[in-house]
Amino acid sequence: MSVMQKILNFIKKNKQFSFFFLLVILLIFVAVFAPVIAPQDPYVSDLKNALQAPNSEHWFGTDKLGRDIFSRVIYASRISLPATLTLVAIIFVAGTILGTLAGYFGGWVDAVIMRLSDMMISFPGMVLAIAVAGIMGASIKNAVIAIAIVSWSKYARLARSLVMKIRHEDYVYAAIVTGSKTGYILRKYMLPNVIPTLVITAATDIGGMMLELAGLSFLGFGAKAPAAEWGLMLNEGRTYMQNAPWMMIYPGLAIFIVVVIFNLLGDSLRDVLDVREE
Repeated sequence: MSVMQKILNFIKKNKQFSFFFLLVILLIFVAVFAPVIAPQDPYVSDLKNALQAPNSEHWFGTDKLGRDIFSRVIYASRISLPATLTLVAIIFVAGTILGTLAGYFGGWVDAVIMRLSDMMISFPGMVLAIAVAGIMGASIKNAVIAIAIVSWSKYARLARSLVMKIRHEDYVYAAIVTGSKTGYILRKYMLPNVIPTLVITAATDIGGMMLELAGLSFLGFGAKAPAAEWGLMLNEGRTYMQNAPWMMIYPGLAIFIVVVIFNLLGDSLRDVLDVREE
């Protein structure tokens, strides 16, 4: 069977996952080719056309500086998508490593990592992220770091619980008795059993992480003007909610659509992996 046939068979068996995966690819395509897709420069001001309602020239209207909102919404994907995916990758890797080490070694290693995890979850995540971002300064990079600092603990706890079940299996004891090195055991037996579950968790978390990043930008702790970023655009539009509601409607709609797509992708991925396990 050729590779193309395998791909087609997978698509036929997992139509829902394939559909949402293609939508994610489309979002990435829009982000990569934003300079080609956007009809106007999102950073060029034109005060004569400020606060124009949606029309044939400006499909989503213009903001207070006369910048084309449609172009800014398109360009915002170049900030929001990479930042969100980077954030999820960071907490996925950090949580997986720390949780695996805690579950496998136990003792003081487990105690230290779990106490750090307890500290992170003892405070409301968004409040702690705001505090960290406030200390580090407003930027999308610092917003990613701030949320990562408070979000890794869920992955660590999940990885730890999975590893603690696996390490008592006979094949793990056999590997230890035969003198297999710790690194080999972790790579061969622990991570392959931990990663699929964490991948599902990460996929379903992408939407939530995007909302948190947009929330920090909305509150002034994320992206800074004149950057085109959905949360920042909502912040800029709230002053004009009565007279120019399109300044908030379209960035908010973009966030809603992208979050829903990633949430449904995560749900369909869970269904695919659950069927494979069965």
